[in-house]
Amino acid sequence: MPRITAQTALFLDFDGTLVDIAAQPDLVQVAPGVTDLLAGLHEALGGALAIVSGRKLSDLDHFLAPKLLPVSAEHGAQFRLGDGSLSQAASPNLHEVSRVALALAAQHAGLKVEIKTTAVSLHYRQAPQLELLCLEAMAEAVKRSPGLELMQGKCVFDIKASGVSKGSAIAALMGQSPFAGRLPLFAGDDTTDEAGFASVQGLGGEAIKVGEGHSLAEHRCASPSELRQWLKASLQDLQGVRA
Repeated sequence: MPRITAQTALFLDFDGTLVDIAAQPDLVQVAPGVTDLLAGLHEALGGALAIVSGRKLSDLDHFLAPKLLPVSAEHGAQFRLGDGSLSQAASPNLHEVSRVALALAAQHAGLKVEIKTTAVSLHYRQAPQLELLCLEAMAEAVKRSPGLELMQGKCVFDIKASGVSKGSAIAALMGQSPFAGRLPLFAGDDTTDEAGFASVQGLGGEAIKVGEGHSLAEHRCASPSELRQWLKASLQDLQGVRA
């Protein structure tokens, strides 16, 4: 595993990285001490820590309360910087993809739809046999919706604005203080994180893939639990160096 130093810009995915994936998005459990750990790393890195997730900003704030960290939400469509300033990409027209996703969920038990500010997510973890049906229906809806693209994650189809990704999010954050001039390090677990891995490695930084599966990331971590232990040890190292 790479070493976090005082010159690291640390970017962390949420689901499957900081927390274990749950049966439904609202059922994830944040392990005891994680919010304090993130707060400690945020301070030790001079604010150069951000959560980079496909979730809504309000979801992340709920799970990580009371700490309000720098965040890139909805796959890079929303940003909150360390000073609390907010920015958001223009919201695409989600009418058709929302209609199709909600119709599927009404017809098939086990499907869950998240309507976000700039994206729609269709979860099928509780109905994996419906993967192809969901893919075909949402792909057709995207074809009828200019400016949108479909991205598949772990038992979820995300429909979001074209050109927006975790890679573009990290690149944008790296142009802002206090991230600018540091070496980026990004940990994630899903196919949706691959753009982030490519971004940080292209900037001379390092990437960590959490869990199994092919990845561009140079480093590998077995589980969120193992990643949390590495983060804890890294914080202790940083605090020791600072002391």
